[in-house]
Amino acid sequence: MRSHLLNDTTAEHYRSSVTLGVERVAARIATAERPFTGATVDALSPRIDGIDLDRPLYDTTAALDELEDVYLRDAVYFHHPRYLAHLNCPVVIPALLGEAVLCAVNSSLDTWDQSAGGTLIERRLIDWTAARIGLGPAADGVFTSGGSQSNLQALLLAREESKTEDLGKLRVLASEAGHFSVQKSAKLLGLGPDAVVSIPVDHDKRMQTVALARELERCAEQGLVPMAVVATAGTTDFGSIDPLPGIAELCARYGTWMHVDAAYGCGLLASLKHRDRIDGIERADSVTVDYHKSFFQPVSSSAVLVRDAATLRHATYHAEYLNPRRMVEERIPNQVDKSLQTTRRFDALKLWMTLRVMGADGIGQLFDEVCELAAEGWRLLAADPRFDVVVEPSLSTLVFRYIPAAVTDPARIDRANLYARKALFASGDAVVAGTKVGGRHYLKFTLLNPETTTRDITAVLDLIAGHAEQYLGESLDRAS
Repeated sequence: MRSHLLNDTTAEHYRSSVTLGVERVAARIATAERPFTGATVDALSPRIDGIDLDRPLYDTTAALDELEDVYLRDAVYFHHPRYLAHLNCPVVIPALLGEAVLCAVNSSLDTWDQSAGGTLIERRLIDWTAARIGLGPAADGVFTSGGSQSNLQALLLAREESKTEDLGKLRVLASEAGHFSVQKSAKLLGLGPDAVVSIPVDHDKRMQTVALARELERCAEQGLVPMAVVATAGTTDFGSIDPLPGIAELCARYGTWMHVDAAYGCGLLASLKHRDRIDGIERADSVTVDYHKSFFQPVSSSAVLVRDAATLRHATYHAEYLNPRRMVEERIPNQVDKSLQTTRRFDALKLWMTLRVMGADGIGQLFDEVCELAAEGWRLLAADPRFDVVVEPSLSTLVFRYIPAAVTDPARIDRANLYARKALFASGDAVVAGTKVGGRHYLKFTLLNPETTTRDITAVLDLIAGHAEQYLGESLDRAS
């Protein structure tokens, strides 16, 4: 069995095995005609459940053949131009190269004696990102597993910086269109069920600063402590960007920590055309960025950035076997000193390779393309009487629903849109997402693939309308 360990004697076996795997994936991507096969849970489960994990195949090719049957053939392929659902981007090749390297070397980014150069590369990328945001010379941060963890750590720091022992008095003010991880983080941080206060949004799904000011004043009058305001630069449902300058003014006036969840909108940090859409982010106390959303990186690749590096001490714990206090005096850089995780992948290498091969402008150009595609898609939807589109996009998301000419019952329209999404997924011809707006079911395009065209959008809209019309026709037949 030692022949399967990667070392100096098995380097050729490693090379040939990985090459076989890469060839399988490349062949699948090159020939995928649809983003999904339409495979069902009932069809896939027996194939996977029927595999006896205690009976190895003892052959790489045979294992890849099996993997083809249980995974590769029926995977949802984000690279396909008609994958339009969630915040999943196609990935750039330099990042995949980085992924291959980091997996094989297997550095753990918690301590210097496990990562050395990897530690410095991650720190350099944090400095680069902080500079792009404009957080100032005292900024710092650390890579995380994703936006939810970044938001959790930011709110942990905000809680500690509030210097309030009575957790029942703490409040987090967040947009009603913000990410659910804010509520989840509040619970994990021991805050009460009323801790997260939802601030209403305007017609463009942006936090209303007037309502925020009113809530901050109410907290002051009632002796409550607004430990943080969470602004969003790219909401999951709408891609909307909260009015960051106005929010920053209010946070400064009330002495409240300002966190910006830019998990989606961080692509604007590299934008050649639209960077001004996140003006005001430089005034944040902490920022979440997800490179695996709008920097075209493989999952996972995220970070939390802070204006004041000293605040990261709230995540620090010294263990004698790992990062004893003396290492701080010896100026040994241990990333575990500022991370919620201990063992941690060298995900920063993917972004490093991307920047060294493509450059930030290359990333920004790709993100600008999808933002412009969304603007074109909005114009198509606004001009199409079959659809109701909710808001003009700030980033690359379109929320809409099919409205039949002859049906006025909102519940039936809801069911028609739900059916259309389900039928489209079952066909595998395209994948779209869904959400609720005003209690009604809507569909969603999240456009993160520069290869997607307006022709793709038009074709998918026609498919949606066709499925919805089929449902409505069949429901009329059943009713008659």
